[in-house]
Amino acid sequence: MYASIRKWKTRMIERSLFREEHEMFRDSVKKFVEKEIVPYHAQWEKDGVVPRELWLKAGEQGMLCCTIPEEYGGLGLDYLFDVVVFEELWKAGASGPGFLIHTDLVATYINSFGTEDQKKKFLPKMVSGEWIGSLGMTEPHAGSDLKAIRTKAVRDGNEFVVNGQKVFISNGQMCDVLVLATKTDSDAGAKGVTLFLVEGDREGFSRGKNLEKLGMHAQDTSELFFDNMRLPPENMLGEEGKGFNIMMTKLSQERLAQAVRSTTVAETVIQYTLDYTIERKAFDKSIFDQQNTQFTLAKLKAEAVAMRVFTDRCIELFMNGKLDSVDAAMLKMLSTELHCKVVDECLQLFGGWGYVWEYPIARAYADARITKIAGGSIEIMKLIIARQMAKEARENA
Repeated sequence: MYASIRKWKTRMIERSLFREEHEMFRDSVKKFVEKEIVPYHAQWEKDGVVPRELWLKAGEQGMLCCTIPEEYGGLGLDYLFDVVVFEELWKAGASGPGFLIHTDLVATYINSFGTEDQKKKFLPKMVSGEWIGSLGMTEPHAGSDLKAIRTKAVRDGNEFVVNGQKVFISNGQMCDVLVLATKTDSDAGAKGVTLFLVEGDREGFSRGKNLEKLGMHAQDTSELFFDNMRLPPENMLGEEGKGFNIMMTKLSQERLAQAVRSTTVAETVIQYTLDYTIERKAFDKSIFDQQNTQFTLAKLKAEAVAMRVFTDRCIELFMNGKLDSVDAAMLKMLSTELHCKVVDECLQLFGGWGYVWEYPIARAYADARITKIAGGSIEIMKLIIARQMAKEARENA
């Protein structure tokens, strides 16, 4: 794991966003990760799942859903506390715990759009780690195009009957609460999408196999099935037919979280590659003393510093309610592309050892590729940016 590599002292830009209380929290999170996650993560990769005990320990540590208000069991902290948790997980290469989905998406959906009864029912148990959250949107034939989903919720008396299938669902094997996207009107396109909150033990809800993936082996990722599952109206999240709009309002936050991950991993991989190349000898000198190595790492370092500035600026915009979909798309596109570039070029500097699974660079390489797909593919990000460019050009013509 990344955290098992010795500590480096290298030049980093000052991150003025974070105050003393954030750094004190960071210290406690770092200790938790080193004690409760790093020693066991390799086994979890073999198991394909993280044990529930970790979620309970993380909840007790105050690491889950940091921004949830106190009246729902949370600490009512600012978004930077969630960022600290995500960063420390990714610095350690801990891709198994699905805390980001649970905290940044599911709990946020419920807190933002849930009724008072829904918040009181679901949020306290999510904060404590008793219940694990998951997001049920992607289907075999509908990924980035969410309005094309086919999972149906049909009214039957005072209930909705749900039939359909989801795939690539993180925390799918473990989830106790699922934010489920359905079609309540198949002919209405985006206006026919409705969200529901589904308890993990509800009759008619079943889980398929835990998917074997290229990377992120410790994070359970599943197929989900709904066979005449009945839901009462009080399980609806937001208004009927407003689900697509709700999802769109949270995409910028999801893409920001993806960028936090990618920027953090890029920085970390550069750091331990520098350490390795300084110590590794070839042709009577260190690999770092080879000009190609110096040029490669120098360029990657400069790009990572620039990406850090952009990422932190977007965090600041988000916290002030000013991060728009175009900025989030640009950040997501650039950060994930850099993420994949860094792990590829750094793996090359490890030579054959970079292809060995026990080396953290191999795990980082395998884990990286999904970042250009999850949370909206790179191609979708380009379309969002291009459409805004065209709009501005027409307005200024």
